[in-house]
Amino acid sequence: MNKLPEDFIFTSESVSEGHPDKVCDQISDAIVDLYMTHDENSRVACETLATTNRIVVAGEVNLKKNQDNINNNLIEEVIRNKVKQIGYEQEGFHWKNLQVQNFLHNQSSDIAQGVDRDESSNLVGAGDQGIMFGYACNETKNLMPAPIDLSHKILKNLANFRHNNDSFFGPDSKSQVSVLYKNNKPHEITSIVVSSQHDESASNQEIRNKIIEIIEEAIPEYSLPSKDKILTNPTGRFVIGGPDGDAGLTGRKIIVDTYGGAAPHGGGAFSGKDYTKVDRSAAYMARYLAKNIVASELTSKCLIQLSYAIGIAEPISIFVEVDKEFNSQKAKIIELIKSNFDLSPSGIKNFLKLDQPIYEVTSSYGHFGRDFNSEKGTFSWESTSSKELFKENL
Repeated sequence: MNKLPEDFIFTSESVSEGHPDKVCDQISDAIVDLYMTHDENSRVACETLATTNRIVVAGEVNLKKNQDNINNNLIEEVIRNKVKQIGYEQEGFHWKNLQVQNFLHNQSSDIAQGVDRDESSNLVGAGDQGIMFGYACNETKNLMPAPIDLSHKILKNLANFRHNNDSFFGPDSKSQVSVLYKNNKPHEITSIVVSSQHDESASNQEIRNKIIEIIEEAIPEYSLPSKDKILTNPTGRFVIGGPDGDAGLTGRKIIVDTYGGAAPHGGGAFSGKDYTKVDRSAAYMARYLAKNIVASELTSKCLIQLSYAIGIAEPISIFVEVDKEFNSQKAKIIELIKSNFDLSPSGIKNFLKLDQPIYEVTSSYGHFGRDFNSEKGTFSWESTSSKELFKENL
């Protein structure tokens, strides 16, 4: 990690479940979950386009069992239910009136031959080449960078208010938080931007007052900046929102999905992909490793890079970056990772239990920094079950 000046301001943004790109991410992951429900070894690569009263899904799927259980009508039902759950009932984007076009088709046999090997011997190859990063730092309780964590919290609270009250807010919203760091630690929030779709009848002052109240409830651990540094709906009007106002696509919010720009990103999106796509599964595993290393209190931050080649099970390389005073431990960390964790797609699947319908919930408000739910199996990569391994051996 490049050395930063001791005092600096860093900014991250989040977008809500009603943002056009997030609508698409959620639909793509709802379809992944649909396939996983019927066959835990499904192969799914689903892309979604959303625009005015139209949803288009396309991509490749491979269902090895229960093939007759999934049809176009069921997929369309999943899509409409997702849009309804988000809350879209506006003239230009309504769950009832949507035209749904489905162009999903069978996975390429050329890709399948490199991926679908003998799972009993853990020879499932990576679904593509690529580089994946995992990151953790001790800035927050969930070991995430503060700006992205705060941005998510604001929008989650706004969404909770909208879902639980007859309010003037619409589903589409965005937040942005700037944090002043002193001695490389979060010191104070310097500015906040929140834009939210709203009913035409709501006044700018009503909207602003309620947004500030929601911000205060969302992040009580921080003092808010002065009122002139809290910007709400800066254009003055945000009535037309969602895919009616701006087309959405799967995979266009990869920085929101990860660390808010505080760490590198390999470039591959997560949503719409099953566990054989290491864009997703290896990024989850890299986060697990980085988080457990930081949880062991060896270092204040940790960056992990994994790289893969299509059809090859094991990673091509492993890179680790920690606080400079612990640089002498990096080779040992890599050796600990290699000797204790199976980083093949099958190994990651088994360790994190990724062959379950657990993906839709990841597709809004970040894939990382969430609470591991052992009963539901969601966010297993947020567990710190290996922190003692690193603490005892480093």
